Amino acid sequence: MANKVNLKINNIPVTVDAGTTILEAARQCGIKIPTLCYLKDINAIGACRVCVCEVKGARSLVAACVYPVNEGMEVFTNTERVLQSRKTTVELIMSDHKKECLSCIRNNNCELQTLSNELGCDSTKYAGETNSYQIDNSTPYIVRDNDKCVLCRRCVAACNQYQSVGVIGANGRGFDTHIACAFEKPLSEVACVGCGQCIVACPVGALHEREEIDDVFEALNNPDKYVIVGTAPSVRIGLGEEFGMPMGTNTEGKMVAALRRLGFDSVFDVDYTADLTIMEEGTEFLGRLKNGGVLPMITSCSPGWIKFCEHNFPDQLAHLSTCKSPQQMFGAVCKTYFAEKMGIDPKNIVVVSVMPCTAKKFEKGREDQSAAGVPDIDIAITTRELARIIKRAGLAYNELPDEKFDEPFGIGTGAGLIFGATGGVMEAALRTVVEVVTGKDAPSVDFKEVRGTKGLKEATYDIAGTKVKVAVCSGLKNARELMNRVKEGTADYHFIEIMACPGGCVNGGGQPIKSADVRNNKDIRAIRAKAIYDTDAKMKLRKSHLNPAVQTIYKDYFKEPNSHKAHEVLHTSYVPRDKF
Repeated sequence: MANKVNLKINNIPVTVDAGTTILEAARQCGIKIPTLCYLKDINAIGACRVCVCEVKGARSLVAACVYPVNEGMEVFTNTERVLQSRKTTVELIMSDHKKECLSCIRNNNCELQTLSNELGCDSTKYAGETNSYQIDNSTPYIVRDNDKCVLCRRCVAACNQYQSVGVIGANGRGFDTHIACAFEKPLSEVACVGCGQCIVACPVGALHEREEIDDVFEALNNPDKYVIVGTAPSVRIGLGEEFGMPMGTNTEGKMVAALRRLGFDSVFDVDYTADLTIMEEGTEFLGRLKNGGVLPMITSCSPGWIKFCEHNFPDQLAHLSTCKSPQQMFGAVCKTYFAEKMGIDPKNIVVVSVMPCTAKKFEKGREDQSAAGVPDIDIAITTRELARIIKRAGLAYNELPDEKFDEPFGIGTGAGLIFGATGGVMEAALRTVVEVVTGKDAPSVDFKEVRGTKGLKEATYDIAGTKVKVAVCSGLKNARELMNRVKEGTADYHFIEIMACPGGCVNGGGQPIKSADVRNNKDIRAIRAKAIYDTDAKMKLRKSHLNPAVQTIYKDYFKEPNSHKAHEVLHTSYVPRDKF
């Protein structure tokens, strides 16, 4: 048992484990100490000084996020000295902050704004010289506005600690300190993968996705365009949070109703092409296993992971499945099969995808993603962007009825749905592969060994006498470690799933942004993933190969998985990229 420490916080006796910080100890007795730079597990640096407290006998105020408790300590979190220090600190931060709150993308969801309000700050008290930086909008996925940056370094920690990408850091010194890439290069000229974990870590509006909202409205208002929308599995789990619903609320029916009222000509479900992905990817895996192809085969659903691999492991690209992601497959079948069926010129179809991911904005512009001679996907928006579109259109989201997706791409299985959580692609593949190989119903469709938010999971399954070893990895820091083993030849797996974002798409860079207080004290990944698995468990269709709409497209169009036609429409290629 860990050694215990007894102390008092605001005269309240508290007993905690040795090594606990004042911040954690206070939380355990119901006292919330404000923070700005602190993010649990990745950024405990005591830099912002917002969390300062008074410790009896200490000369200076201490940073609660890094100061460990000790026996007999007496801590005070709300004395006049403490509150005045916090207020002054926040006022000084605001003195070099672009105060465009009314038009800022983070208005009403900004931690600096909240602190200022709670502490009674005067935003003009320390008016004087300010820094001015050029906005970096060089990529199709992220915009950086350093005039709003508060130098908390949470984005830097996310880029380094979660993702091991490390393309941003603190440049300059003193008043000139700012977050940037090496040698002041724009994000487009470094090995940024577009995952967006920096965005969801940022407490203010210094980072946000590059919006395509106006493009959506322009398409919807063009009578010459047939506008299709498709939503990713985890969007329905996250969207309700933007309208005040609890985390983990599945609002699929209301989401469909909202999209229909926005004026889309067809409202489809990308769960359908997740099922299609399993048919193609599962068949590809079995072909490699049987014919001596490159193993381990690695999934290709996550564009942040794909770009990371191209930058950092260009000599290992043969391990990647050649399948397009569900987003790209969705656009491809809309502009080929559906276009032919409806008699519409693909050039007159606009396909909008709604994704939990900012890297999808990069993916849609990749080469070899144009099955019909035009881009598979025209517009890719995040969960957050869809919420802003719904609000701008004046829809009362919480009051909408539940409606169903349109045909023919409105049917998705539980296997397609669980793509949203880490391990979901692997489990979906196993549900189909086991039955295709054995020709029998699997005793269970639940492969729980690959579930959970752990960064790396592994399991071995006996499939018709063949021991198949699999691994599931999320977060690019974990992916780097795993890929180093693949490169060295010590990763004895047959099939690997990799997702760029820790916890998978439910925790994607395009999902609703939660404050540090929520991120530090709730397991967002697990809560959202539970909603996906709970929904899957209640579904009648839980295996991709049993999706009747998928069966129809193979019968009428592709003939069989991995056919020549399927390769033309549903598969792609990769390119080595410089590390810069």
